Amino acid sequence: MTQNLEIEFKNMLTKQEYEMLLQAFHIDKKEIFTQENHYFDTLKFSLKNIGSALRIRRKKDQFEMTLKQPAPVGLLETNQLLSREEAAEAIQAGKLPTGKIEEILEENSVQLADIQYFGSLVTNRVEVEYEIGLLVLDHSLYLNREDYELEFEVEDYPKGKEVFHKLLKHYGIPIRETENKIRRFYQEKYEQTSSS
Repeated sequence: MTQNLEIEFKNMLTKQEYEMLLQAFHIDKKEIFTQENHYFDTLKFSLKNIGSALRIRRKKDQFEMTLKQPAPVGLLETNQLLSREEAAEAIQAGKLPTGKIEEILEENSVQLADIQYFGSLVTNRVEVEYEIGLLVLDHSLYLNREDYELEFEVEDYPKGKEVFHKLLKHYGIPIRETENKIRRFYQEKYEQTSSS
């Protein structure tokens, strides 16, 4: 189990902006890797309602469960490595493994037994070291939708914000209010449920 503070800046991209940045940073398509995010919450969105999110991420052949919680700056991430069997049981049967994340959920009055599997989001991602942080280009597919996003992960919020805004300005990309992936996923799921 590990915990870390996540400070990142996000901006939605058009397909054209995404492809322009791939070229600008000389990214070979072979550098792009795929990861799957599987999202969980209660039927009453107990986690979403307290600003938190729970996912299991598959990256290559590794599985990691992550609970994201609000922090004074950024998000506090609690990570728990899972075996392939534990991940499969969570995704297919909705049975989450015990451990530190379970303890944190219970401290927030969320019972493990109430958590359900909501669906998956697949991201084709490439990461590039850039100035004081890590630049991430994502192409995500979920619930019959796809989008493109630029993320910049840093340790210093003020400097990171300055570098990120300079980068957007340099490439003529407008600043766009950007929700994180799980919020976009839930918004799309809500819209599909409402329209059916």
